[in-house]
Amino acid sequence: MKTIGEVKLPLRGELRVPGDKSIGHRAVIFASVARGRSRIFNLSTGEDNLRTVEAFKDLGVAIQRDGEVLCVDGKGWDGLCPPRRVIDCGNSGTTMRLLSGVLAGRPFVATLDGDDSLKRRPMQRIIDPLGQMGAQILSQNGKGLAPLEIHGGRLRGIHYVSPVASAQVKSAVILAGLQAEGTTVVEEPQQSRDHTEIMARAFGAEISVRGKSVSVTGGRVLSAREVRVPGDFSSAAFFLVAAAVTPGSIVLVREVGCNATRNGVLEVLRRMGASIEVLNLREEGGEPVADLRVIGGKLKGVEIGPEMVARTIDEYPILAVAGALAEGVTTIAGARELRYKESDRIAVMAGELRKLGVQVEEREDGMIIEGRGRLRGGPVKTYGDHRVAMALAVAGLSAEGGVGIDDSACADISFPGFFELLEGLCRS
Repeated sequence: MKTIGEVKLPLRGELRVPGDKSIGHRAVIFASVARGRSRIFNLSTGEDNLRTVEAFKDLGVAIQRDGEVLCVDGKGWDGLCPPRRVIDCGNSGTTMRLLSGVLAGRPFVATLDGDDSLKRRPMQRIIDPLGQMGAQILSQNGKGLAPLEIHGGRLRGIHYVSPVASAQVKSAVILAGLQAEGTTVVEEPQQSRDHTEIMARAFGAEISVRGKSVSVTGGRVLSAREVRVPGDFSSAAFFLVAAAVTPGSIVLVREVGCNATRNGVLEVLRRMGASIEVLNLREEGGEPVADLRVIGGKLKGVEIGPEMVARTIDEYPILAVAGALAEGVTTIAGARELRYKESDRIAVMAGELRKLGVQVEEREDGMIIEGRGRLRGGPVKTYGDHRVAMALAVAGLSAEGGVGIDDSACADISFPGFFELLEGLCRS
């Protein structure tokens, strides 16, 4: 059990967070299906990204480390080989869903599996469009759950209207569309994060974006390139909130990716009254990057509506903690998708915050949180969810006596070294 104690002094210091997990997945994927040697800088060493690396090694791609750089020798789409074993995606839904799009167009059979948490996550949302394109995907008991047995082959372009705003669904269809005959179009109810579109264009794909619609033309040869992965905004969010809720704190998080399709937490925290400056804004590889400076103070409760879901989906656990420490009521609505993450994040965060003395009303698509300035300490459970673990650690900084976290190791899935960085700010 990991104990996080209540802080008595403001947080001070500067830090860098690991490379953006979402961008890292896509860098490895596109480098693996491009022709030539790509070099990827600042790829996270978290377990999720490593699952994607291992998956492409299983598919015959030569990948090796050269110091801090990952070198990927791609041989194009046709260079992928049938795997000799089941590909283990671990806890990574991104690996499974995006890899399904890749394998849908390959003329062989491959099976994707994962841990118990991943086996509970919905996969029908990718099975349907990939099936319409011509792939055959068999799921566990036909219920749309992993393991997935993918019979890939010749694909045709489709016009797919997605019922959910999901970057993973959109990306799976785009990756299949790059291998399909003709043009593939994906429409979403809201624009989800666009890292795949940016990365595809950088590697030479023919892709266009019009509002909530993305179209891609199949058959284009992709070429190797260098990719510099910015710091992960979702990882930075934990430190933004930790500093924002602790009066007098001054924390600088350097080199953070600030893509407009996923920086909704910045907007929410500013509406709550947080003082956050965006400094040294620049562009690297098509992605905006900046340093973020936070000055701690008092936050107020706000309404976080359905329009924020696509841009903020991974940050809801830490925003729930911000709401618990704000003055007044914070309402989260339209976020039913949280029930299908590594854990049921609505039920889990509501339950764990109640243990810390917070009044929380759980709703089907969110929660209503009555803020309080100080939390009650005690043991908490992560349910093996890395974002829950890190969110509860931040809550522990404002909990009388701190909190005891049952499974801190699960944070390594996305953020190795998180607790050391957090404790370093408390000692500064």
